[in-house]
Amino acid sequence: MSFSSDHDVTIVGGGPVGLAAALALQETGLSVAVLERAPSAVWAEPQFDGREIALTYHARSFLERLGAWQHIPDSVICPLKEARVETGVHNHPLIFEADRPAGAEGEPLGWLVSNNMIRRALYAEAATRSGISLLSGTGVETVRQDGNGATVHARGATALSLKSQLVIGADGRFSPTRRRAGIGAVIHDFERVMMVCRMAHDLPHHNVALQWFAEGQTIALLPVNGHASSLVLTLPAADIRRLMDAEQGAFNAEIMQRVGNRMGAMRLVSSRHAYPLKCVYAHRFTARRLALLGDAAVGMHPITAHGFNLGLRGAETLATEVGAAFESGRDIGGSDVLRRFERRHRAATMPLFAATNGIATLYTHDAAPFRLLRSVGLRVADSLPPFKTAVTAMLMDRSPLSGMAER
Repeated sequence: MSFSSDHDVTIVGGGPVGLAAALALQETGLSVAVLERAPSAVWAEPQFDGREIALTYHARSFLERLGAWQHIPDSVICPLKEARVETGVHNHPLIFEADRPAGAEGEPLGWLVSNNMIRRALYAEAATRSGISLLSGTGVETVRQDGNGATVHARGATALSLKSQLVIGADGRFSPTRRRAGIGAVIHDFERVMMVCRMAHDLPHHNVALQWFAEGQTIALLPVNGHASSLVLTLPAADIRRLMDAEQGAFNAEIMQRVGNRMGAMRLVSSRHAYPLKCVYAHRFTARRLALLGDAAVGMHPITAHGFNLGLRGAETLATEVGAAFESGRDIGGSDVLRRFERRHRAATMPLFAATNGIATLYTHDAAPFRLLRSVGLRVADSLPPFKTAVTAMLMDRSPLSGMAER
């Protein structure tokens, strides 16, 4: 038995960027189908995966505009007041904080929200939209494009055939959709694994995020509400495997030692999750009637915490270009529409991707020249107000929404 359906756009991948794109496109008047491998219960209520997302002002505004922000409880939104970058022991830190009058609280640098809560909120909003069809438990088999449209053949409980004018691949940094389209990618393997979990601790974090580069390890402590932080520990794969299997008491003791006991007594209060550190940049973001979004286009190193924000920006940029074509009666999957999206998204992502990889390479090598360069670099950077102002502006990202940008 098979089922055939027509939509304006078919999105492969129901993660947060795919769902955000669906909401943004539906707002322009287009009908959208979203295909997701996970069963509906898992898609609607994703479990904690260890990842905390640092949202910029732009990202929050976009989520508010889409109606998703209202589904995120205040209790899980943690304002970020300051970010500190340190290297070694007793070295001068590089500190970023939002501009504010002396003694005033002011605005935060951004907000930290668990990845699964963002996914849940986007799904909850998408489920209310009559113009969005959410197809769970569905795996794509083939995608066929021609001058008139695209057909996605998929299989869930039954065989599916979905016809549309545009297909979007939002199925992760090792995207099968990208591979089927014959699009290659630059893949940078840092030969490290990142473990993430949540740790309760005795001392307050004061809403400060810490990125600490020590010999042989990289640690981030990201504040969450209450006396707890998200631990992001980067080590060689063998060390992470050992820590993933460690008994909780031994795990707590080792983590306290690794962070220099700076947060007092610490204890694990969540599941542990490990992710290999591999960055991806697609050679092209488009093919015939196809656009790539999220990690399928650009999979960032987490050091700058901007991967998710760039994914949302890509979804917004594509929706702006496609919506303008739809409003003017042009082909929404036409090559001119996709070229404009690709040009804008490449300009927004390439400089940050290159800079991030350069920083990550510098801070994951422990030879003496690299350690010296890190220490000197932080001290010099902290003494340059224009540099700190520019980086703070990037971290906060108050830039206008894509739909309001110059066309």
